[in-house]
Amino acid sequence: MKNQDSILIFGSSGHIGKSLIRKFTKNNYRVTAVTRSIHRKGYQIKTQSNYGYLALEEINSFTEENVSKLMESSSICINLIGILYEKKKNHFNLIHSDLPSLLSKCASKKMLDQFIHVSALGIEEATDSNYALSKLDGENKVKENFNKSVILKPSIVYSVDDNFTTNFMNLLSMLPIMPLYYGGKTKFTPIHVSDFSNIIYEVVKKKITGETLECIGPEVFTFKEILIKILKSINKKRLLVPLPFFLAKINAKLFQLMPKPLLTIDQLKLLKYDNIISKKYKTNYDLKMEANKKFEEEINRYSYNWTSGGQFSKKIDK
Repeated sequence: MKNQDSILIFGSSGHIGKSLIRKFTKNNYRVTAVTRSIHRKGYQIKTQSNYGYLALEEINSFTEENVSKLMESSSICINLIGILYEKKKNHFNLIHSDLPSLLSKCASKKMLDQFIHVSALGIEEATDSNYALSKLDGENKVKENFNKSVILKPSIVYSVDDNFTTNFMNLLSMLPIMPLYYGGKTKFTPIHVSDFSNIIYEVVKKKITGETLECIGPEVFTFKEILIKILKSINKKRLLVPLPFFLAKINAKLFQLMPKPLLTIDQLKLLKYDNIISKKYKTNYDLKMEANKKFEEEINRYSYNWTSGGQFSKKIDK
């Protein structure tokens, strides 16, 4: 029997997943968090909720039978699973297209109240990026499979546990020179993880279905402006040097050889395109779901980890 206040989350161990678990359980929703390794990820997930509101389920293979079984007692399913780079050939399609297709089919067969799929902003024009193409294909399959689906397209979601601001804090702490790809002119509308979690919570609370929403923060910055704000926050001075495309490509080829690539060729292609609203869909602001957290204020709350004096090097606003 389905519980009307029970939510199934795929991709629960990332920073969005952990924030969502805190948000939903705090508001008396019961959450089932799905992970491929309870032993490796379970301890992180368990700390996000009070006892009795969170259950962990392990899935070893994404088959229709396994997924359908997980959906039996939930009325809402949220898919947060995504990757930034491919470890294996065709991995983008597998994760961003085939998996959402399977989840949305199962959600339709199980007659869930909502299926919420998190995609990405600014991918419509990036036809030379495999990441973008796989994300768009996933969106289309979700829409075809289940008319109660909601597709959320966030800009960069940042927090102390992200893979964006923290990576650049690491890089800017080590490198004397930071390359500016495409002159640093690409635009972004970063949204804090707590604001994005609030949007997802409101989508569930208001029982919104059949919508595609672009989710953005309150500010627009160029890539160069973001780097300048991060440098200010970690109290470092670095040269920001525009890099011609052929040199940027060589740079990306070297970076993508690392176990956790700092930049790949595909990401370099994606950086050509602005990460701002397309005006093809409604935004969170259109539905009165405001995102109020300011980028500079929020990164100042955790950037002391990258400053010379640590947390005692500067005053931190409470």
